[in-house]
Amino acid sequence: MTRRPKTKPKLGFSSGPAGGWGSARSVSEIVLREHVPVSAARLLTHQNKAEGYMCVSCAWAKPAKPHPLEFCENGAKATAWEITGRRADPAFFAAHPLADLESWLDHDLEKKGRLTEPMRWDAASDTYRPVTWAAAFEEIGRELKALDPKQVEFYTSGRASLETSYMFQLFARIYGSNNLPDSSNMCHESSSVGLPQSIGATVGTAVLSDFQNCDCIFYIAQNVGTSSPRLLHDLQDAVDRGVKIVTFNLLREPGLQRFTNPQAPGEMLTLAETEISDAYYQLKNGGDVAALFGVCKALIEADDALQTSQISKVAGADDIPDDPDNAAAVAFAASMAAADKKHVLDHDFIATHTAGFEEFAAAARGYAWEDLEHFSGLTRSQMIEAARLYAHSEAVLICYGMGLTQHVMGVENVQMVANLALLRGNIGKPGANICAVRGHSNVQGQRTVGITEKPDLVPLDTLKELYAFEPPRWEGHTTVDACASILKGETKAFVSLGGNFLRAVPETQAMESAWRKLRLTVQIATKLNRSHVIHGEIAYLLPCLGRIEIDQQESGPQSVSIESSVAQFHGSRGMAKPASPHLLSEPAIVAGMAKATLTRGQVPWDRWVGNYGEIRDAIERTYPETFKDFNTRFLQPGGFPRPVPARERKWVTPNGKANFITPPRLFPDLGPPAPEVLHLATLRSNDQFNTTVYGYNDRFRGVKGTRQVIFVNRADIDRLGFAPGDIVDLVTALEPETERRVAGFRLLDYDIPEGCCAAYFPETNPLFPLSHHDPQAKTPSYKLLPIRLERSQSKPVN
Repeated sequence: MTRRPKTKPKLGFSSGPAGGWGSARSVSEIVLREHVPVSAARLLTHQNKAEGYMCVSCAWAKPAKPHPLEFCENGAKATAWEITGRRADPAFFAAHPLADLESWLDHDLEKKGRLTEPMRWDAASDTYRPVTWAAAFEEIGRELKALDPKQVEFYTSGRASLETSYMFQLFARIYGSNNLPDSSNMCHESSSVGLPQSIGATVGTAVLSDFQNCDCIFYIAQNVGTSSPRLLHDLQDAVDRGVKIVTFNLLREPGLQRFTNPQAPGEMLTLAETEISDAYYQLKNGGDVAALFGVCKALIEADDALQTSQISKVAGADDIPDDPDNAAAVAFAASMAAADKKHVLDHDFIATHTAGFEEFAAAARGYAWEDLEHFSGLTRSQMIEAARLYAHSEAVLICYGMGLTQHVMGVENVQMVANLALLRGNIGKPGANICAVRGHSNVQGQRTVGITEKPDLVPLDTLKELYAFEPPRWEGHTTVDACASILKGETKAFVSLGGNFLRAVPETQAMESAWRKLRLTVQIATKLNRSHVIHGEIAYLLPCLGRIEIDQQESGPQSVSIESSVAQFHGSRGMAKPASPHLLSEPAIVAGMAKATLTRGQVPWDRWVGNYGEIRDAIERTYPETFKDFNTRFLQPGGFPRPVPARERKWVTPNGKANFITPPRLFPDLGPPAPEVLHLATLRSNDQFNTTVYGYNDRFRGVKGTRQVIFVNRADIDRLGFAPGDIVDLVTALEPETERRVAGFRLLDYDIPEGCCAAYFPETNPLFPLSHHDPQAKTPSYKLLPIRLERSQSKPVN
């Protein structure tokens, strides 16, 4: 039966700052809980160091000069979770039919520990039973050969190394499939689609040194305290040297407000705190385009007023003309003039490097402030204040996360970030760039070496020449496409390189039902999760080495490579003893399946498994400009940068320019407004990374012992006839012909804008229709969904 936490839920307590003693206690608790206090203490001193391993949690970069302890609370949790002393061995599976395991919570499945042997589902007993690697590869190969390659999905989560990812996409393409959906489709695909149109780059342009060279940081829709806590060190250092940090976010997150560095003894002893944000703007859910348009409008109108003043001075006038209808713009322009600024915008940069400015500026001027206030949730004065901070800075770094990308208008959100940067030339100079903060470690790097459904993004002719096969040229499936194909019964097999696909995707209930009709499911994993206990007719669970573990091959211990959020390639050396002698490395598993399946292509799979340096040589031959001298550079301190032409103001776009792209609307069409409808955003807790739930506490948001909560403004709670602590169901207010409901959530009075609400991912994924995504990127709109609250007849699960 479903397991529940033993502690009684506690809600609404006040959290301390990010970091501090709360972080230290949390790290201590998990290493003790996983029975690894000694090994974790040893390993963590090598985490994110040049000679050590890259964190398996977030994608933040390894600095060339690391802190003595270069890990954060979440990184320590991820390490303890991977090197745990717990084991999900054959005895465990023999005692637990999968029908029983289906009732377990996500946390409890993973908590059983590391997988130890390859397993095949046995229909008679409904259990996973051990199987030899040879037998597993032979049957997987036989099943794949019997299928049309268009019927097979090759999915990757964000943790596989560059080496494994390259092999996996090559296996898929030689097999004949471009169906390579990945976790990036569900997070930053809006960046991968939006940024190329704006600046000709698929990734952000920032480098780590920008945090030392900027004089202002705009931080938009990313919760640093939960999602990438190591970045707090960079933000704290920036604050210490006087950098202004301007934050736009739905919730007031502690990590964006206060930070006590747990690695600074003085701060820990005195409980000193660093105030992170100089200005903090809580915008409405989905109000990003309107808020950024408001900032851009303020900049453009102040520039107009300042230019008029310059003309007036030439004509003999002394002051900026008085304009009662635009007094704020006049005052803004006056502040710039007082600072001896002749322009608000960088006209030279705009004229030399950009296209589309006049159309964009006309749209910004044309929007009424009342509309921008209505859709953004910010006041006119707040948007003008943000614009003034921006304009009085010479080098602005703009950081954003999935709070911008996981929207129906995700691409437009990203392009508005680019528009804001282009107005003052804040791309391609020290301290001034765009930083797209990625989530999962190496989710960005997988794309760099070919994990993509879009054949135009892969050098197929080079692959054809190197490996003697004809690559497929048709466009494959994104994650949303793969789900649609599974729901229609067209997909027959799913091969997953990591991840928990069924919990990460929308339309959960329908997907689980359709998943059972697949002919073949293959899961390469380190731990048990929901996507393993729901299975196809033939199901394999293939346990692999974790990144932290020593990977001993024919040529000796192997290193792998990872790409960080700032497009820097880093090496990673495993240092822990493997959880089981029966584990294979990810490259070995991919090679084993490929050899059993493929009847064409000339690939030295065995040589590659014996020496990963040969895989890196192959990657360099495929992408010579990106990976020049790969083997000699990837282990150097700080790694080496991926070439991003936009960093040098070279715009790889059809017109050779950076483009202002004007969104056609301020807010998505979510149906007619209704007073009972709230706009839901999904969140990760402080005790979670992606679909991995480490525990039931979220000290940053005052939640202990449960995840079945919904954060709602008190005015909305009262207006809708509820009281804090009431148990409610959440019901989707889209596509009424299909009811989508999650039951048993406690109402928590929280500081969130009226009309908005928030709850945890993935518990609320069943609410999201598959159709509810960005039309260009097909990124699910996990940050914006209209829902209703109904009084519940159910008890909370936890």
